[in-house]
Amino acid sequence: MHLLSRVVPVLVGLGLASCAGMDVGTSYDPAAVERIDNFRTYAWLSQPQKSQDTRVNNDITDAQVKEAVDQNLQSRGYRKVDPGANPDFLIGWQGAIETRLSADAVNSYYGYPWDPFWGSFYGPYGGGGGTYLREYDVGTLILDVVDARAKALVWRGTAQRNLGDSPSIQSGQKKLDEGVAKMLESFPPKPEKPG
Repeated sequence: MHLLSRVVPVLVGLGLASCAGMDVGTSYDPAAVERIDNFRTYAWLSQPQKSQDTRVNNDITDAQVKEAVDQNLQSRGYRKVDPGANPDFLIGWQGAIETRLSADAVNSYYGYPWDPFWGSFYGPYGGGGGTYLREYDVGTLILDVVDARAKALVWRGTAQRNLGDSPSIQSGQKKLDEGVAKMLESFPPKPEKPG
């Protein structure tokens, strides 16, 4: 019984970790699709309100986000220029890490509901169960594309992912690269077909 009480929380945690995917979403101004399609050069915006969270607000994270975005855009023919060189669009990023709590209830019957027969069969080991709490971090990255001439937001991508109980720098960079790639798959946006 003692082994079961030690193994169940680990199995529950592994099950949750395996389900953790990445949620990606994009939105854009439908009136700007043609302009966006003609964009060729870009420059970085300065970061807006800086987060108080030093896991996000630091030079290393800033460099990692910009490198991931630059590699993706430049591999598709976009060219980064100086902000004073009249770029077609400006790109900026924002991020946040939120700590969340998950509660999972597990009973001692391997998933079977409590039953007087089984309770008497298992004797003092029947019944009960437990609730296991797990704390984990969820990271959110937002990319904004601004039409440099119109000074208007024309595209936004968001990626959100469970970072796990104790994210490492290496796994964090991999998740960041994946998030950027998935977001930018939808850039430039395709015009909606009338339906």
